[in-house]
Amino acid sequence: MERKTLTRIIVILLSVGIVTGVYFMNAPATGRVNTHLNISIPKEIFPTPEDIILSGMTLEEKVGQMFMGCFYQGTPSPETVANYHLGGVVLFRASFENTPPETLRAQLDAINDGNRISPIIAVDEEGGSVVRVSANPLYRSEPFQSPRALFASGGMDAVIADTHEKNQLLQKLGIDMNLAPVIDISQNPSDYMYERSLGQNAKTTAQYAAKTVAACKEDGIGCCLKHFPGYGNTADTHNGIATDSRSLEQIREVDMKPFSAGIKAGAHAVLVSHNIVSSLDQELPASLSPAIHRILRNEMKFDGVIMTDDLSMGAITQFSPDTDSAVDAIAAGNDLLCTGDYANQFQNVLNAVHDGTISEKRIDRSVRRILRLKLTLGFFNAENE
Repeated sequence: MERKTLTRIIVILLSVGIVTGVYFMNAPATGRVNTHLNISIPKEIFPTPEDIILSGMTLEEKVGQMFMGCFYQGTPSPETVANYHLGGVVLFRASFENTPPETLRAQLDAINDGNRISPIIAVDEEGGSVVRVSANPLYRSEPFQSPRALFASGGMDAVIADTHEKNQLLQKLGIDMNLAPVIDISQNPSDYMYERSLGQNAKTTAQYAAKTVAACKEDGIGCCLKHFPGYGNTADTHNGIATDSRSLEQIREVDMKPFSAGIKAGAHAVLVSHNIVSSLDQELPASLSPAIHRILRNEMKFDGVIMTDDLSMGAITQFSPDTDSAVDAIAAGNDLLCTGDYANQFQNVLNAVHDGTISEKRIDRSVRRILRLKLTLGFFNAENE
C-alpha cells in the first residue's frame, strides 16, 4: 500500500513551485543568489514544502499534529487518530500480542488511509528490557538483545547490525520511527537506566549515537535520541518526581556529549526527560524547562523535533496535578507531546490558543518541524497521486 498523502491541491502547489522556481528546499537563510541576474532574493519569497502544507491546515489540525498519542491497550482506530488529528501514535506491547504481522500492517495502513496527514507510527524497540514488537514470537523468534549485551559480545559492529535488522522489521510492519537509541550513560547496576544504556563511557556512547543515527537515516527509519540531557543515576520517572543533583560539569562535559554527536549526525528527534536536573533548572522537570530547551536549540543548534517523554508519567502528574502539562510543555519549547491523555490535552491547547496563552505562530513553528520530519520520512509523495 502506498502511504496516504495530502490532497491533490497540495501536490499541484508543490509541482508549480518546482517548475516556476517559487520554492527551493535548500535556500540559505540569507537568500538564494540568482547567478544570472546577480541579485539576492529573500528566502521568504520561496515557501518550503512544509509551509505550503501548513497553509492548508486548520488550527485544529495544527494542534493535533503536536500530539503523539500513547496507546497502551492496543492499536487505535483510524477514527480516533482522525478525531484529534494526531501527529503521531506510539504503540505498546498490547498492539502486537496475539496479532499476526499482516493484521497489524493492515491496521496501520487503515490509519494512514483514514487520515489526511498520516501520523508518525512509533514504538519503543530498544532491545533488552524494552521490546514492544520482538517480545512476541509472531514477529521474531526471540526478543532483540539490549545494546549493552550486544556491545559486550560483538562490539559496535554487532550493535549497528542489530539496528539495521530492527529497522527492516519496523519498515515491513509500517512503523515509521523507533524511539531509540538510549544514549544515557550508566555504569552502575543500581541505576534505573543501567540495563537500557550501552554501558560505556561518553566517547564510546557518542560513537554509538552517531552510528545509530547514520544507520537509521540510511534505512529511512526515524530515530530519537533519549533522554536529554542525560538520565544518569536518577530514579524512575514513571513512578514520581525524580531529581538529578549531579554537577553542571558532569552534565555538560559527559552526559551531553552523545547528544551532541547524534545531533551532528542528523538525528530526527530528541526526547527530553522528566528529571529535575538541578544544575540546569532547580524547579522544573527538563521536559517543562525553557532553560534546558534553549540549550538544545541555541547551544547545540538542534532544529529537529523535540519530544517530551510521556506526560502521563508520575513525574509530571505529581509535579503539576492542577496545571495543564501540555500547555507548559509547548511554552518550554517542545514540538511533539507524548501522552495517553491526548483528548483532554488537545482541547486544553486549543483553549490556550483561543485565549492567547499560546500564539498560533508558536504552534506553526513546531508543526513546520513535524511536517519537515514527515517529508524526510517520505510521507508526501506526489508520484502516488
